[in-house]
Amino acid sequence: MNLTERQTKVFKTIVEEFTRTAEPVGSHTLMNLLDISVSSATLRNEMAALEEMGLLEKTHTSSGRVPSTMGYRYYVDHLMVKHIEPKMMNALQSIFDQRNSSMEEVVRQSCDVLSQMTNLTSVALGPDARYQSLQHIALIPLNERSAVAIFVTDHGHTENKTFQFADTVSMNDLTTCCDLLNENLIGVPLNQVVDQMIKIQPLMAAKVQRHEMLFEAFVNAFVKFASDQVYCSGQSNMLYQPEFADIEKLKKMMKLLEDSSLWRQIASDTNNTMMRIGEDNTHLMITDDVSVVASKFKVHGGEEGQLMIVGPTRMPYNEVVALMEYISKRIEEMFNDD
Repeated sequence: MNLTERQTKVFKTIVEEFTRTAEPVGSHTLMNLLDISVSSATLRNEMAALEEMGLLEKTHTSSGRVPSTMGYRYYVDHLMVKHIEPKMMNALQSIFDQRNSSMEEVVRQSCDVLSQMTNLTSVALGPDARYQSLQHIALIPLNERSAVAIFVTDHGHTENKTFQFADTVSMNDLTTCCDLLNENLIGVPLNQVVDQMIKIQPLMAAKVQRHEMLFEAFVNAFVKFASDQVYCSGQSNMLYQPEFADIEKLKKMMKLLEDSSLWRQIASDTNNTMMRIGEDNTHLMITDDVSVVASKFKVHGGEEGQLMIVGPTRMPYNEVVALMEYISKRIEEMFNDD
């Protein structure tokens, strides 16, 4: 698709003005925004030509134009200039200066800052348990009724779980239980650990006095550890987007944000940064005006996580994409160095 220089300026201006205001852009508005001297009639002709190309759409309520799904894709692929404001860089830098933070803490803080900066909804996905196996379990007693369990995977991912027991548990029971689990669960994929626990339950019952309490505690911990974790921030930002004024559409969107399998499908593209705009989102069966920008990061020798921004197709892609790429790069630098 070949646009003239003037058509490019007109189209780019319409996209960026509609992104800012959520209002259709007419020829009179364009005259005040463009740095070229043309008549209103000429601009209307250019807008009609862009509409015929499929880049713009005419709304029913106004004579102005708005970008189409194809138009947003063309803008992202050919016209977008990525940009991060200095104040955003400074806010993010404070997160990466905290050298003692865990990867989970950094990702969650990044998620929160992303939603605040963009006024959109951010999503973070943890490592996919299907591709990790249990490597080691350690138990550290705190007192007679509590202990900390540490789980380590073959990808170097670590999870801590504090157990609070209803009754006292002896040091001997804790040690025996930990040894049994290490003997029987090492090398087992995380999503199969609970099934394997059920198989060794009779063995635990024969060797551990408080076996019921410990069995239940570990099963609950493994279910949490092996599940696909989805962390969302800024869900309430959806309330302020005109595209989600329909309460039923909003309810569906909120429900989808809790579906980890859906977000893994959306972000299954092999590219480091991926954009699904409007109709590209075949998994989001609610509307064609939702876009997702996803960015992957790899740490600890291959462990992979993902950050996403979810919002209307009318989002500031130049800013969102730049922020996502910057955060992913900094996470990789921070934890691969370690």
